[in-house]
Amino acid sequence: MRVQIFRHIPFESAGHIERILEGCGIAFDYADVFREGAAVPDGRDAAGLIFMGGPMSANDGFAYIRAELEVIARAIGRGQPLLGVCLGAQLIAKAAGARVFRNPEKEIGWFDVHVTDEGARDPLFRCFDPPESVFHWHGETFDLPAGATWLAWSERCRHQAFRIGSNVYGLQFHLEVTPEMIADWCGQDANCGDMRELDAPPEPARNRQRLLHLSEQVFGAWCRLL
Repeated sequence: MRVQIFRHIPFESAGHIERILEGCGIAFDYADVFREGAAVPDGRDAAGLIFMGGPMSANDGFAYIRAELEVIARAIGRGQPLLGVCLGAQLIAKAAGARVFRNPEKEIGWFDVHVTDEGARDPLFRCFDPPESVFHWHGETFDLPAGATWLAWSERCRHQAFRIGSNVYGLQFHLEVTPEMIADWCGQDANCGDMRELDAPPEPARNRQRLLHLSEQVFGAWCRLL
C-alpha cells in the first residue's frame, strides 16, 4: 500500500505523518510539485493522497496549484481517501467548490481548537479534549464545501477542520509538526514577514507530548481508512 504526499515547499514535509505511515506499514512518496518542471501526479494508483502546507495561496495562479485542484476534484469524485493540512485543507475546500479567502487575523503559534458536536463523534477527532492547544501558521481560511461536516473551530478562525463523505479530511492546523520543524519554520526566509508581525517567536516544544499523542490518534485513524 502506498500514499502520495504533495509537498509545496521544501521545509513543509509530513513530520509525524511519515512515522505513523511507516508504523502502519504504508509506503509513501513525495511529489515536490513546486520544483520547476515537476509533474503533478494524478494519484489514482495510490491508496490515498495527502496535501501539505505552504506559504502560497490556493487562489494563486501557479500551474501546479491548478493541476492539484483538478487532481483533488477527481479523487473526491472516485471516493479516494484524502488528507489536507493547512494549505492542503484550503485546496480540498476550493476543489470541492468552496471559497478560500483571507482570515480576519493570522493564527501563528499555539491556539486552542474546539471540536463541534460532530467532531466529538468523528473517528479522527473524538480523541480531542475540549479544547486542545495545537500549532497554527496561516493567514487564510475557507468556507465549508457544500455537504461537508464541520468538525472543529477556534476563536480566531471558525473553520478549523471538516470532512467530506467518510474519508476526505481537511485540517487548518498542524498536528504533524515536531519541535524541530517549528524552529526551522521560524528561521525560513519565506516566513520572515510573518515573524516580524509577532511579539515573540512561537515556543517550539510548548505542547510536544500532547501534540505527539494527537497526531498518532488522528493520523492513525486516517490510515485505517485506507
